[in-house]
Amino acid sequence: MLRSLNTGVSGMSAHQQMLDVTANNIANVNTTGYKAATVTFQDTLSQMAQNAGAPGTGLGGTNPAQVGLGVRTAAITTDHGVGSMMSTGKATDLMIGGEGYFVVSKGGEQLYTRAGSFNLDAAGNLVTPDGAQLNGWVAGPDGTVQPGGAAVPLSIDALATSPARATTSAEMGGNLPNEAAAGDTRVREVTVRDGAGNPRSLTLTFTRTAGGWGVSGQDANGATGTGTVAFNAQGQQTGTSSLNVGGITVDLSALTGYAGMDTSAFTGQDGASAGTIVGFSIAQDGTINGTFSNGDLRAVGQVAIASFANPAGLEKAGSSAFRATANSGEPALGVPGDDGFGALAAGTLEGSNTDLAKEFTNLIMAQRGFQASARIVTTSDEVLSELTNLKR
Repeated sequence: MLRSLNTGVSGMSAHQQMLDVTANNIANVNTTGYKAATVTFQDTLSQMAQNAGAPGTGLGGTNPAQVGLGVRTAAITTDHGVGSMMSTGKATDLMIGGEGYFVVSKGGEQLYTRAGSFNLDAAGNLVTPDGAQLNGWVAGPDGTVQPGGAAVPLSIDALATSPARATTSAEMGGNLPNEAAAGDTRVREVTVRDGAGNPRSLTLTFTRTAGGWGVSGQDANGATGTGTVAFNAQGQQTGTSSLNVGGITVDLSALTGYAGMDTSAFTGQDGASAGTIVGFSIAQDGTINGTFSNGDLRAVGQVAIASFANPAGLEKAGSSAFRATANSGEPALGVPGDDGFGALAAGTLEGSNTDLAKEFTNLIMAQRGFQASARIVTTSDEVLSELTNLKR
């Protein structure tokens, strides 16, 4: 049997595999987070027709003469380069702007993906379109996250609450009128909270005096406090002033004493009732911040991402996911934005990194390579036909 016949067959097989890989890259040109593959060929063993000879006395050396026995696929390598950014505006769509992979769990197996198209399921879990759960670290009761350790599935509990806070301080601002007559009063009231979130009123009464304003405070529990506020000729306070009523410190330092304005008012207090979660957002460092009905913004979890010593060693597991192998190394978990880990961009997705111009060029090369190898087979067949006709 002619060696060229088998060589031609090996060429057809190798180029068919190149065609398969190229076709898959083109088919996934719009697949979120898809990583294109490339084929590398190498020749197979060569048959020795003549061994090399060493130079001798009066005789030069000779080179080896070998006949190649075909081609084979040496490697199919995945290109893990970053794809293009696609803006979606959806809060749960995430893109890693650099190195790293989302960690997801499905059926008890931990997988890794660059496709950040996540949704909330009925239980509040962040999941991929095929149901794999996004992993990270869960926040403690105080809203702090401790990165490190094993990553677990993340969820956003629709019944999550933000605890009540007792009021410890309040602030006043605005202006007390300079032209007010002695004995004139101004009464200002604010609602404050106890540790359980129960509301009560805190009232301050300002009374005009010859040297400024006297201040008396009283809350609904009967606690009282007194103080003074003094201004210079330019309407600015002389010194700083505050008042303590029932354990609540009221900061009066922002008050002014100009003429023609009567705008003094409470500008804020740090207490709050308990609140329920009404929304969430995901920061660049992967922190999932819940927005609560009482105005609180607190972390409920943090997305973890993984890096590998050799990303090319990852094995494609379908659904745009990868699994670790012996040659990829063990995953190292980290916080998005830290050294060696890309930051997250919410409301965006990573597109396929398929280069259509390159793939269509590869398509032509694969087709022509297959045709040329097929011509070797037909030519070898013609030679064999000539040999069988020699007996005529």
